[in-house]
Amino acid sequence: MQDKFTFEYATIRVVPKVEREEFINVGVILFCKRKKFVGMKYYINPEKLKAFSPDVDIEVFEDYLNAWIKVCDGSPAGGKIGAMELSDRFRWLTACRSTIIQSSNTHSGLCEDPQQTLEELFKKQVL
Repeated sequence: MQDKFTFEYATIRVVPKVEREEFINVGVILFCKRKKFVGMKYYINPEKLKAFSPDVDIEVFEDYLNAWIKVCDGSPAGGKIGAMELSDRFRWLTACRSTIIQSSNTHSGLCEDPQQTLEELFKKQVL
């Protein structure tokens, strides 16, 4: 039996109208320290988002979420935040904020494969 590794994750939410506090789950971000893994997956359902706010500009949300991916990946395009340690990047992305992109509280669990767990959580939380 393989070892199980502790992981933390948060659900990523799009909040079209922050003042109404309504949100749509669009992604998941997962961090596993022992496997040196931080990953994120997202999908914006345009019909669902337009139902919440018909005048919403989906490209704005795509741009923000793509920036989050760059931070997760640690790419130079992720700027100073992308250059931080894995745990710091995860904490920065999952910090409480009141903007159009938010994350849930973090949750923890055990996994054998962080990438597979990310996929499973994405299916449950978003699709």
